[in-house]
Amino acid sequence: MGRIALVSGGTRGIGAAISIALKDAGYTVAATYASNGEAAAKFTTKTGIQAYKWSVTDYDECVEGIAKVEADLGPIEVLVNNAGITRDGMFHKITPQQWKEVIDTNLTGVFNMTHPIWTGMRDRSFGRVINISSINGQKGQMGQVNYSAAKAGDLGFTKALAQEGASKGITVNAICPGYIGTEMVLAVPEKVLNEKIIPQIPVGRLGEPEEIARCVVFLASDDAGFITGSTLTANGGQFVV
Repeated sequence: MGRIALVSGGTRGIGAAISIALKDAGYTVAATYASNGEAAAKFTTKTGIQAYKWSVTDYDECVEGIAKVEADLGPIEVLVNNAGITRDGMFHKITPQQWKEVIDTNLTGVFNMTHPIWTGMRDRSFGRVINISSINGQKGQMGQVNYSAAKAGDLGFTKALAQEGASKGITVNAICPGYIGTEMVLAVPEKVLNEKIIPQIPVGRLGEPEEIARCVVFLASDDAGFITGSTLTANGGQFVV
């Protein structure tokens, strides 16, 4: 049995690609999902990766869910904080509920998932925490003030926690994907994709979920042990930092 990895939001889109890539690399993987039980069941049937249902917005659910995963599989050594949502809208129209839902999932959810696992990683003197942020957390995006704020917060979380984990053998890094060909992005009208989005990407195409997954596999590996507090930008040159 390889190291135990937990991927939040790990049954669809980028998260599914990450779960599969980690399994293929020899990890024992558990994936979480919040609501789409049908998709999660299909994912488990197809991949053999066990899926667990809880909301990353609820700290107590995270504590209970993580305890269940560790009872089933063993201590979690790799955590990928991938779960995220959008509730887009121009700032003058956005509601407090839209703000709260995005912050609770995309930022507080990272705390809720990491905090219960952190002490065990410290005690074992090993851990990998990989936070999936976004290009829009780096550059901002009109109509996504809530999302951009949360994803930028993930980067601050990464840099600060990396300093706490370094002496304990724990690395904490972030990945900022650009526009990736997930179900959500491909639902954008073809005209908008071809005329507004892809022309902004110097490589001339959307990214593939598997390309982000390969970044995760590297950061989770022993080969990446000297990399911490870093942000890996994977956006086809759309935003250079």
